[in-house]
Amino acid sequence: MMKGKNIICISQTTWHGEFTKSTVQLLSLLAEHNKIVFVEYPFTLKDVVMSLLGKQKAQVSRMLGLKNRLKDEKTENGAVVKHLVMPPVLPIDFIENKSIFKTLFGINTYLYKRQLLKVIKKQSLTNPIILTAYNPMYGLPMIGQLKEFLNVYYCYDGMDTRRHKSRIFNIEKEFCTKVDGIITTSDFLNSEKKIFNKNSFVVKNGVDYDLFAPFAKTTVSKHTNTKKIGYIGTLDQRFDIDMVEHAVKELPNVTFEFTGYLLNKAIVERLSKYPNVSFFGPIKANEVPKLLAKYDLGIIPYLMNEVNKNIYPLKINEYLAVGVPVVMSAFANLTDFENIVNVADTKDQFKQHIINVLKNDNKSLIKERIAFAKQNSWDGRAKEFGQILEQFYKDKAQEKSLT
Repeated sequence: MMKGKNIICISQTTWHGEFTKSTVQLLSLLAEHNKIVFVEYPFTLKDVVMSLLGKQKAQVSRMLGLKNRLKDEKTENGAVVKHLVMPPVLPIDFIENKSIFKTLFGINTYLYKRQLLKVIKKQSLTNPIILTAYNPMYGLPMIGQLKEFLNVYYCYDGMDTRRHKSRIFNIEKEFCTKVDGIITTSDFLNSEKKIFNKNSFVVKNGVDYDLFAPFAKTTVSKHTNTKKIGYIGTLDQRFDIDMVEHAVKELPNVTFEFTGYLLNKAIVERLSKYPNVSFFGPIKANEVPKLLAKYDLGIIPYLMNEVNKNIYPLKINEYLAVGVPVVMSAFANLTDFENIVNVADTKDQFKQHIINVLKNDNKSLIKERIAFAKQNSWDGRAKEFGQILEQFYKDKAQEKSLT
């Protein structure tokens, strides 16, 4: 395990939230032996206004400096992460004109850099590792600006145009060529990044096994006429509505429950008309195991497209950790799971897999799933992650000694 390093994470997310985040899981464990600063994605002045009006939630008092922007966050394992909220920036993603965008984004990056340099000085963060977690937009202009020793890109998904428009693709490509190393969460992502940076490695997503283990199934549920299928996660544009609707319609005696943030209203519009379908709002991460344990089967029905090929879904190990069988669409080449989950290429195959699994599940298969998930714990993933960072660090030190 890597020890004694200063790590600043330029993140694309917040630290808190209802769903599990790989960045948070890894940094929480790395914080046991290293000093970590987690930088939340910068909210805009628009977010400040919307929060003051009660239409969204943002830490306005910390953003405006009325409270400390930097504070300690205690992790589940008793470590401490320094949690930094940035000053609000200008809302500019909607701007199409390149020169205007460049000028205004320059202001944003100046504010961002100034705040980070203050923290680096105050916290005495010498030779920091800058770990940019899926945020090349801010990671790229920070290269060489933060007195850093090492720049690493942690990429856990493919880029899309929802936040930064199509400009993000060229920005990410340039960023990949300039960082010292890349860590991705899937083999497919790694194959893409290696084109731009040969120093690219994979650390796949894991599961908080100790959190899920107490809720693990020991036997197949006895209720034969009311089988229950669950999906827990964001309900967004990745979701294959056609595939799920076919199963819902063809299996009227099976209950389908969907729990999570609803970002694609078409899902509810299409599926809520069926009496065997229910929707529920997001729940906290520590509430997930208990809910999963009541299901007879878990589904991951993502669309099979170019974007989703990048995904290594967090929920797959969570389902398995409580012994729940998984049926998923063939959206990504997840060869690690080929003998442990059921993968469907068509909506008919998806339905048939559900029928077969519900009919044939048994104690032996439950034990096999749980044992498989145990091998994919976040503790193990954090060790892998730390070893790769350590190697990047040693390589950079050697490189500097030769110049």
